[in-house]
Amino acid sequence: MEAMLFSDKAPKPVGAYPHARQVGNLLFLSGVGPRKRDAKDIPGVTVDAEGKIVQYDIETQCHAVFENVRYILEASGGRWENLVDVTVFLTNMKDDFQTFNRIYAEYFKENQPCRTTVEVNALPTPIAIELKCIAVVGSGH
Repeated sequence: MEAMLFSDKAPKPVGAYPHARQVGNLLFLSGVGPRKRDAKDIPGVTVDAEGKIVQYDIETQCHAVFENVRYILEASGGRWENLVDVTVFLTNMKDDFQTFNRIYAEYFKENQPCRTTVEVNALPTPIAIELKCIAVVGSGH
C-alpha cells in the first residue's frame, strides 16, 4: 500500500511534495518547519523587508515544529509514539542545540526514536529548525 498524505492543519508544502507518504507500514514525513498554515508570519521569527532573519526564538520554533509533526502524524493515522527516526536540521548548532535538546527531551520522555542532528547553512524559508521524520503506522502500532 502506498499513499501520499496531507494535513489540513499543518502548513502547506513549499514545493511539489506531500506532507507524508506511506509505504507499507512506514510513514515518511517531508521536512517540517515551524510555519503555521495560512499565516504569513513564522512563529518566533522576525524578518527584515528583504525576508532575511533579523532575530528568532528557537524555543518557539521548536514547539511549533513539534506541533506540525503531530498534525501530520494524526492526519496520516499515526501518533507521536509511532515516530522511530528523526533527523533534525539546525541553522545554528552552537547557539541552539542546548535549547533544542532540552525541549526535545520534554516531547520524547516515553518514546525515544533514533535521532540525528546536523547543522545546515540555511533552510528554504527563514526558519532555524526543520525535522525529517519516519514513523511506523498500521497493523498493531
